[in-house]
Amino acid sequence: MAYIIAEPCINVKDKACVEVCPVDCIYEGPEMLFIHPDECIDCGACEPVCPVKAIFAEDETPDKWKQFIDLNKQFFKDNPGVKPSTKK
Repeated sequence: MAYIIAEPCINVKDKACVEVCPVDCIYEGPEMLFIHPDECIDCGACEPVCPVKAIFAEDETPDKWKQFIDLNKQFFKDNPGVKPSTKK
C-alpha cells in the first residue's frame, strides 16, 4: 500500500511533502503532485505536512477521491522516466 495525493492538490502543488519524503518518491505533474506507488515506503511523513490535506494512505482515501488512486498509478505509466520533484 502506498500513499496517494488527491484532488485538494490540484493547482496547489505545495512541496512541503517533498521536503520531508525520505525516499524522494513525490513527482510533479502539470496540475498536481504524485506519489510513485512502487517507491513509496509507507512512512507517512508526507501526510501531516500537507497544508491542503490531499495525502492519504491508499486504503484510507475518501470515497469521493478514490479515482485518484488509479490516477496516481496512471501518471507513472504515462510518464516513464519522470524525475522526482526537487526539494527547496
